[in-house]
Amino acid sequence: MNKNRDLSLLVLRLGVGILMLMHGVAKLKGIGFIEGMLAEKGIPGIVAYGVYITEVIAPLLIIIGYRTRLAAIFLILGAITAMLLVHSADIFQLNQAGGWAVELLGLFITGALSLAISGGGKYALSSKNKWD
Repeated sequence: MNKNRDLSLLVLRLGVGILMLMHGVAKLKGIGFIEGMLAEKGIPGIVAYGVYITEVIAPLLIIIGYRTRLAAIFLILGAITAMLLVHSADIFQLNQAGGWAVELLGLFITGALSLAISGGGKYALSSKNKWD
């Protein structure tokens, strides 16, 4: 039985998209700190601009339901990159409350993975393309 599947996908799209977009909006003020962090690791600073794809463009596409699967893949790649570059020391750690230290990124990854598998559902702007 597929009761409320499309409504559930809409809720998931809005939750993942809006919450990640908030991270991206904060970076519209500048990403110099990301460029500096990448430079310390020997990665060209231009790579920092990928944050706008993964934290602004992809979430907007997920919210409206346009190329949801493709946007979710980009969000996953961005979250994994952030986990490995910024939070690598926390991957095998627990926080003070006993939860996984990178649980927020884990939730973004699993939510986006669900959307990459399922697509955006019928309450999406587009649902006919293989990337929807």
